[in-house]
Amino acid sequence: MRELIAGLPGSKIREVANAGLGRSDVLAFWFGESDEVTPDFVREAAAASIAAGETFYAHNLGLPELREAIAGYTANLHPAVGAARIAVTSSGVNALMLAMQALAGPGDEVVAVVPVWPNLTAQPEILGATVRRVALRPQAGAWRLDLDELLATVTERTRVLLVNAPNNPTGWTLSRAEQQAILAHCRRTGTWIVADEVYERLYYVPGAASAPSFLDLAAPDDRVVAVHSFSKSFLMTGWRLGWMVAPVPLVEALAKLIEFNTSCAPVFVQRAGLAALAGAAGFVPGLVQRLRACRDTLLPALAALPSVEVAVPDGGMYAFFRVAGEPDSLAFAKRMVAQAGLGLAPGVAFGPEAEGWTRWCFASRDPQRLVEGVRRLAGALRS
Repeated sequence: MRELIAGLPGSKIREVANAGLGRSDVLAFWFGESDEVTPDFVREAAAASIAAGETFYAHNLGLPELREAIAGYTANLHPAVGAARIAVTSSGVNALMLAMQALAGPGDEVVAVVPVWPNLTAQPEILGATVRRVALRPQAGAWRLDLDELLATVTERTRVLLVNAPNNPTGWTLSRAEQQAILAHCRRTGTWIVADEVYERLYYVPGAASAPSFLDLAAPDDRVVAVHSFSKSFLMTGWRLGWMVAPVPLVEALAKLIEFNTSCAPVFVQRAGLAALAGAAGFVPGLVQRLRACRDTLLPALAALPSVEVAVPDGGMYAFFRVAGEPDSLAFAKRMVAQAGLGLAPGVAFGPEAEGWTRWCFASRDPQRLVEGVRRLAGALRS
């Protein structure tokens, strides 16, 4: 085994969750998924596909009709992209890894905006690249990017810039002006932008159907890869289906990489994806409305606690907060499980920049679960 692989850290979120396994009294908000099941019409499409015997290989890049449907879905939100720029993948994280395999290798430099879901920074390191981290900084609980610092860090040596916005775990979202500056700078340096935009529909600014995307600005041949997933906006975390939008030459190369990784996404899962896209206009806005209600239930209640620092995020599905006098987020999360029956994710799981912070996934069918969770947290803090 490679020494680097042996030394990869385990998931600290899983470490906390394992401490609560078998306890029916734990309110679990540690994982990044809703407790709503996938919609009936999506599950029924997959079942029909299996019943019809669609259990064979598909095209490496995905069913042609799914690629066309993704292109149509994208065109409803952003400037049109053709199906030739779409690659269907076996999950969003698979898309991110494929992008890294295509773009970065031993000795290359990758710059990442952090804190961030740890898979994003681990992937280039697994491939032998060096990762430089540019940290968001909290201001009154809200996280902000020092754009000058980022642009100074991204140079001609930088092969890839990794940006996740809306961000997991902080909820930080890029502004259009920041995107324009980053894209113009990366054009000058020849740097690829890999934009993890899986939370783009979970955006709560009035009148906006999605968060700002690099697809709104990038030309078809720009060095921009936008990664998406069916997991969050369609409640399909367990299905493992994603896609990416990239320049046509890169997509053609990705077909080979997909062959060497997974061959293709399962046909019946792709049929579920087709159904999800067909029903997007009727389903996604309602989901966003429910998540907004959850956010607007949880965040004011957290902010009202005297020792808690938190800001209302514009995007994503997380409250990211810190408690005064609790510098060790892993120990704090474990204590909340043991003493309060409350399952949260430690901030340090997302990088050292987030130590002392805690992530709470507010995607819940019943906002009263969130109210009860705050009650338990308040009781634990008092004691």
